[in-house]
Formats: sequence, structure tokens, C-alpha cells
Amino acid sequence: MSLYINKHIWLSFKNSAEISEYYRSMQINYTKFYKMDGLSKLGFIAAETLLKDNENRFEPCEDIAIICFNRSASSETDKRYLSTISDNNNYFPSPSLFVYTLPSIVIGEIAIRNKFLGETSFYISEKFDAKQIMEIVENAFFDNYTKQVLFAWIESFEENHEVFMSLVSNEKCDMEFTKEQLKKLYYNNNAENGEKWKI
Repeated sequence: MSLYINKHIWLSFKNSAEISEYYRSMQINYTKFYKMDGLSKLGFIAAETLLKDNENRFEPCEDIAIICFNRSASSETDKRYLSTISDNNNYFPSPSLFVYTLPSIVIGEIAIRNKFLGETSFYISEKFDAKQIMEIVENAFFDNYTKQVLFAWIESFEENHEVFMSLVSNEKCDMEFTKEQLKKLYYNNNAENGEKWKI
């Protein structure tokens, strides 16, 4: 099966303030953004940037799957939530934080915003593994209805806030979806260390 990378983006930020600044620069009015955790904010702004020119955007779509990967799962929010329940004398569990103690919530945020009704999955991996990503994305096309996969390596933990997102389809274009191409796109951009990239 031949697959192709239709669009891709790589974004990196030093902290949550930079993420919010980027969001404001997009001039989008989506009030739920400020309630999201860092992981969901990263996924949201990457998807907004990547998909902004898509035809028929926001119409229900069953043939786009979403697959995300990262290393730290939802550890950033987990730590924040733990701080609300660790002291018996100052016990204040936060439902708004608890909602985001699953890394897959970022997928839900993207799917709801874009009305994607296809399959979704989130994988935890020790590192960006182009071979693993390629195999999992390829497998998503073996059903009878998936025509595109929006996939992302998305990490938001401590000082690491990055997202590499790509839209892959079986519709032929200039960039083939290969392990070598994935590594090239991710590592070349990552080497710039903190620059915001849109390709």
C-alpha cells in the first residue's frame, strides 16, 4: 500500500505562555481552549494550523482517523492533579484537572472541534519511533472506510512542548509516507531547538 504525506507541521514552545501566545496569534475564538491541559492545547493549535484550508471543514467526517504518540502520556496533568489530593489536610480534588489525566483526551478535543468520527488511538513510546509510527498508521488503512489519518507525536512535560503532526492519505502527492521521510521531517525540524516551523 502506498501512502502519502499531504500536509505536516512541527511546533515547539518553551512554556505554556508561548503556546497561548501562538493561539492568540491565530485569531480563533474557541473559549474551551483555555480550559485544556498543555497536551490538548498543543494538539489543538497544530490541527488548527494544519487543517485551516481544508475543504468542507467542520462537516461530520467518518473516514479520518486520529492517532497520537508520545513519551510522557499525561504526566504533566497527573502531577498537577496529584498535588490536589496528596495532602489530607488540604484535600481539594479538581474535576477540571482530572478530566485531562488521560493522554487520549487530546484526540477527543481535535475530533470534537473538527467533527471527525473515525477511529482514534493513543500510543506511549519511549521515543519518536518512525518505524512504529509508520506501521500503526498503515494498519489504520486496512479497514473499509479510513481514507486519511491525522497523526501526531505530541509531548508536553516539564520544558518539552513539541508537536509534529501530519495528514497521511492514499491520495498520491509529492511526498511519500516512508520511515526515512518521517525521520527527516521530525529530526531536521527538532534540531532547530525551539523554532516554530510550518511546512
